Amino acid sequence: MATSAKRREDRLEIRLPAAARKVLQRAALSQHKSIGAFLLESGLTAAAEALADRREFKLSAKQYDAFVAALDVCSKPKPRLAKLLQTPSAPA
Repeated sequence: MATSAKRREDRLEIRLPAAARKVLQRAALSQHKSIGAFLLESGLTAAAEALADRREFKLSAKQYDAFVAALDVCSKPKPRLAKLLQTPSAPA
């Protein structure tokens, strides 16, 4: 994993029950890793999966067609919004 090649500067500490530590230790040993390496890799994998759910979603063909149709529906004209978008803003 690319993360292990970089120098680690941040530290994360957690409190956990002894039984949880034993389970984590057994899992880490089964993969020939330290608990820290096991937790880092597992945590990053879980984080990537959690974030992917927020960037990507899967639809059936029927759901996709309905989604695209909803996107293609023309909205009502909004003159106040059009005026706002044509008004120059103050420089930042």
